[in-house]
Parts: sequence; C-alpha cells; structure tokens
Amino acid sequence: MSLIIEHNALFLALACIFAFFMAYGIGANDVANAMGTSVGSKSLTLKKALIIAAIFEFAGAYLAGGTVTETISKGLIDQQSMILQSQPELLVYGMLSALLATAIWLLIASNLGWPVSTTHSIIGAIVGFSAFNISPSIIYWEKLASVVASWIITPFIAGCLAYLVFQSIQKFILNTYEPLRMAKRYLPCYIFFLSLILCAITLESGLSYIDIKLSKYIIFVICIGFSLTLFLCACFIFNYTKVMYRPRGRPRYQHVERLFGFMMIFTACAMAFAHGSNDVANAVGPLATIVSILQSGLVKETVLLPQWVLILGGIGILIGLGTYGYKVIDTIGRNITELTPSRGFAAEVAAAITVIIASGLGLPISTTQTLVGAVLGIGMARGMAALNMKVIGTIFISWVVTLPAGALLSILIFKLLTIFFN
Repeated sequence: MSLIIEHNALFLALACIFAFFMAYGIGANDVANAMGTSVGSKSLTLKKALIIAAIFEFAGAYLAGGTVTETISKGLIDQQSMILQSQPELLVYGMLSALLATAIWLLIASNLGWPVSTTHSIIGAIVGFSAFNISPSIIYWEKLASVVASWIITPFIAGCLAYLVFQSIQKFILNTYEPLRMAKRYLPCYIFFLSLILCAITLESGLSYIDIKLSKYIIFVICIGFSLTLFLCACFIFNYTKVMYRPRGRPRYQHVERLFGFMMIFTACAMAFAHGSNDVANAVGPLATIVSILQSGLVKETVLLPQWVLILGGIGILIGLGTYGYKVIDTIGRNITELTPSRGFAAEVAAAITVIIASGLGLPISTTQTLVGAVLGIGMARGMAALNMKVIGTIFISWVVTLPAGALLSILIFKLLTIFFN
C-alpha cells in the first residue's frame, strides 16, 4: 500500500505509456488485419483505409468497447482474493507487465508480418503473471476456458459465414445471366442486414458506458430506421450514379466488381467499428484496473472505466496502423488467397458480424483469427488450390507461439518490476 502511495505518479505514467505502446502494437497488427481485405482487394487505398480506421475504430472503442474491457480488466482473475486485497501493488505490477509484454510481442510479430492475436497475447500475459508470480488460485479457470473455447469457435463460425455469404453472392449475382442487374437488386439487402446487426448490438450493449439508456422499443425503431436509410441510399447510388472503382478482372464482371468495391467501403467501416469494439479492450482493460487501484489504493470488485482511457487506446491504435501496419496488410490481403472486391466483401461481412456479436456478449475473441477464418472460408469456396498453404501454416504457428510468448515475457517483466520497486 505504501508503495502505491509513494510511487503513484510514476505508476500512472508507466501505465499510460505501456497502454499506449500496446495500442500502437494493436494498430500495427490487429487493425492492419481488419483493413487487409479492403486494401488487398484494391477496393481501398492505404490512405483511405487509414481515414476509415481513424473514424470507426475510435467510434467502436468508445461506443461499444466497455463490455469487453470489463472482461479483460477483472473477469479473468479474482481481484477479491486475500493476496491481492492485502498487496494491491502486485496487481499493478502484473497489469503493467501484461501491457508491456503484449506490446513487445506485437511489434516483433508485426516486423515479421505475422497476423498474431492480441487477445491471445494479453490473456496469456495475465494468466502468466497471475499463476507464476502470484498464485494459480486467483485465476477464474472456468471463465478462461470459455474465452479459449471462443478462440476455436469464432474462426470456424466466421469461415462458415463467409462461405455462405460468398455462395449466396455467386448464386444470386455472379452466376446469373445479368450479374450487374442482380447486384443492384441484392447488394442493398446485404447492407440492410449488416447495419441492422451492428446498430442493434451497439445500442444494446454500448451506450450504457456513455450514460445513455434507451428502451428496447426505441432501440428497435432506431435500428430499423438507420438500416432502412442505408438500404435506400444504396439503392439510389447503385441505380443512379457511377461507381468510380475500376478493378482488374473479366469484362463481364467488371461493373459488378465496381459495385462490390463500393460496398467494401461500407464493410471496411463495419469491420473497423467491430474491431474497435473488441480489441481496444486488450489495451485499456489492464490500464483501467491500474487507474482504479491508484485512485483508491484498493483492488475493487467494480472497475470504473474513465472515458480518457478509451480515447488513449483509440489514438494509439491509429498511430500504429498508419506507421507500421503495411506488412500485416500484405499478409492478410494478398498472401493467403487472391481477393477480389466480391470475395473481400463476403469475408468482411462475416468477420464483422462475428466480432460485433462477441463484443456484445463481452467475449474478448481474436479478431485476427476471425478474419483469417473468414478469408479461409472464401478460399474454401473457390477450392483448396486457391489457398497459399505455406502462408497459412506460418500463421497457425504464430498463433500457437503467441500465448506462451506473452506469458513468458509477462513473468520476466513482473520480476524486473518487483526488483526495481522493492
């Protein structure tokens, strides 16, 4: 307790620096994943992807990131245990270790072009310092098991969704006698259903964190009105304006792919929002815990989430994407399978829906695995020969290494912090 009071300002400064450093790593790796399909399919330039990420990553973190932040900050370990209640500085050391360990691993992986899971890394780091440096008894093993299970289930769900979405696109649009006319008819429907899901989850689970409470009836009306407006706008745009995107491809499908190129602007916004709602918690969850302990000197059961914490995480993510995200964008967007706008659209729709629903449930899933699963689903729809198995193998190896790497780095940094402050 005396250590916390004596070094309060230093602990807070380190927490903010480490959280910003980790958010930077998230931007360089995980956000690059989210934008990879749009850039890889040539629907968006990197500059446009950065602008979209700047707006919608921040919006997702601010409006719908609170539920997942709760899971990361206090849902994995028993903060009311006698050990942490008598020595709250241990949790401060631990969360600082988790932040710095994850940040270091993300930058290593980003330099290698590996699309690793930030969620795996931070949770591995939290479990590592908790089990090795404090006590295995403080870990909620059942909660951890449900989170780990979600890492297996969500890529599979995203892959199946992407496969089904792309099959529907082929059936109703690409394999018809008049693909352009069918695209104009059906693409607004995809927009309607995607926006309906995003709007419903955001209003249901996110607004409480900015002190806005709405009845279910009002939420229903807003969601229908918002989705219907986008539907009508899409109908107008597709029928009365020319889409400027000019892809490479067969002449018969060139105009259809232009429409999908336009659609990917919308899905990129949805994917960025979904990513911000889930993965920003990886950076700000431990920071929220540290801030709570420093303010009260105690480990509390309920951790308040200051709004500036989400803002700090959002800014760090954007800088990381803009300065170091290009390597992972290449891996996701170009190296797994060849992506056209129609294929990239199906992958982003599936991934965005999976991630935003998980965010609403408070599950800190792996956005990386979800999006890679969706891209694999697209490749499977085209046949195994369309997949680059060497790149896929490297990605899977990086996923296996990530969790123990986060744990080992966290254990080491925890030891160094305790030596320094004691």
